[in-house]
Amino acid sequence: MDLGLRDRVAIVAAASRGIGFAAARELAREGARVFLCSRDLERASEAAEKIHAETGAEVSALQADVTSDEDAEKFVNAARETAGRVDICVTNAGGSPASTFGETDLEMYRRAFELNALSAIRLARLVVPAMREQKWGRLINITSISVKQPIDGLLLSNTIRAGLTGWAKTLSTEVAADNVTVNNVAPGYTLTERQDELATARSRNTGKSKAEMIELWASQIPMRRLASAEEIAAAVAFLASERASYITGVTLQVDGGWVRSLF
Repeated sequence: MDLGLRDRVAIVAAASRGIGFAAARELAREGARVFLCSRDLERASEAAEKIHAETGAEVSALQADVTSDEDAEKFVNAARETAGRVDICVTNAGGSPASTFGETDLEMYRRAFELNALSAIRLARLVVPAMREQKWGRLINITSISVKQPIDGLLLSNTIRAGLTGWAKTLSTEVAADNVTVNNVAPGYTLTERQDELATARSRNTGKSKAEMIELWASQIPMRRLASAEEIAAAVAFLASERASYITGVTLQVDGGWVRSLF
């Protein structure tokens, strides 16, 4: 299937590794020109070079911390100055630390809101007005399956990402008439560095090894395995595509059937 992404301009945040990297690579495979960022310029450059070598696409790397107003603006402006516009924006950021109510204080909530909500809202404010003017745009937020079914021990993620989902749904109705779609991709348990970090944290609290924690998570999933980052990226590319032009305001779970709800 031709997704209609050739020559589209995409920016992907926090894309030096994990799901962000996989999303940037998948968009490049579909012919998009990709700008990716990371707080670590060296890692971002390595990621861009690897994607270019695999796909032949034009891929640019920038140093940017998406919790910084200045960095986010610099990231978006670099894409505009080089490619002329931004068609696709994939918001993404690292996850908040595993925590329970008793372990959190108000400052942790503030940091989590900055990381997992304002980082996406900040980028949207920079790209959506121009998308509306050009009458085409895709805003895709990488969130978490916790917005559909909260995960024990991830209080901050459960709280903040759910708020971002409400914001995205509201925004989607405001911009739909301008052919701009706003959707969320909600990964389930995925084999990434972040999941390895969570397995380490859980192993300390439960006495189980990391391998046992990953095996336990896999046993809860009907497909009996964790996702690969590439499987999440495929959903991102589809929602960014011309083929998904009538899909907006949705949270697409990519979880191997882990969530048991009907909606």
